[in-house]
Amino acid sequence: MNWKVKSSIFYFCLSFMVCQVINAQNLVPNSGFEICLECPVQLGTFHGNVSAWSCPTQGTTDYFHNCSQKVGAPENFNGAQNTFEGNGYAGFYAYAPGNYREYMQVRLLSPLSAGTTYTISFNVSLAERSDFAIRDFGILFSSDSLQVPTKRNLSRKYWYSFPENEYHFMEMGAPGFLEDTSEWVRVEAEFQAKGSERYLILGNFRDNQRTPVRSTGRSFNKGAYYYIDQVELKPVIKEELVTNAPGPYPLDSLQVFDSLLFEFDTFKLSGMGQEELDSLYQFLSMDSQLHLQVAGHTDGRGTSWYNQVLSERRCLAVVEYLKELGMASARIRWKGYGDSKPVASNETETGRSQNRRVEFKILRE
Repeated sequence: MNWKVKSSIFYFCLSFMVCQVINAQNLVPNSGFEICLECPVQLGTFHGNVSAWSCPTQGTTDYFHNCSQKVGAPENFNGAQNTFEGNGYAGFYAYAPGNYREYMQVRLLSPLSAGTTYTISFNVSLAERSDFAIRDFGILFSSDSLQVPTKRNLSRKYWYSFPENEYHFMEMGAPGFLEDTSEWVRVEAEFQAKGSERYLILGNFRDNQRTPVRSTGRSFNKGAYYYIDQVELKPVIKEELVTNAPGPYPLDSLQVFDSLLFEFDTFKLSGMGQEELDSLYQFLSMDSQLHLQVAGHTDGRGTSWYNQVLSERRCLAVVEYLKELGMASARIRWKGYGDSKPVASNETETGRSQNRRVEFKILRE
């Protein structure tokens, strides 16, 4: 294996994340636990508060959100941890006395394709008031959801009480024990799908006797409690997708999107423009150290103030599209220049059309 979440009120705590979850490559909805059905006011409300997610057992997984004064972030009953990103994260016991366990379950946006290689990843941080740290997490894929009346570890005897279900189980073992209580640690693995994977369940499926643990030197009698944020499941982009894409794209060189010459007073992407951005995204996806700078421009018609706003909207059209594809916002920088940097004469329509452009530069971090 290769390493490297009651009322009618909906809290869209990071509104742009909704588009990203629905349209991006990530097949896990509400992957960062940002969309909450109700601001949590007590522990154990993960099942009812977090959109798209549920608990497959009677274990009471927790939900923490900045909107809450009682179950907030970073301060909580088990210590303190800032969110990995956004405003919320989940928390659960991966190891506890009496084999007590907590899990989280989600229906994927689409079933996995048989024979396709996927990457699954999530970020964890050990709570300060934990007696132990573990190094392995289990992932159980199933063709249908589970609802098991137990608070103990979700062993195979419970799986097979649902004979109509198909399963694919894997364990994600970190190089060492996951004992960092200050920083988020990314856990990641690749696997090949069987084609029956429709639901994902995450947690520790081993009992206490079979779970490798390391003592933290603390005495709280609580076990190992982990915060978790940003669960991602994506198909692996094959190398041939990049070799077939236009390019190669030179680094540190200012370039113009050939298909992003906007009509007068518009900032809507054309179909050809989207195809060009698809190719650029495929190229950038192969190297996470590559960053993108985007610059928007207008022709000389209109006021300077209006042209500045229009150029910024043209930048954002590009940036939001790339983010919907799955590109992290931290890898993109953008700026609108209005009509201040023409590349052709504004006296002719041909020149003005060339000035209505978006430029980009690819930089290595």
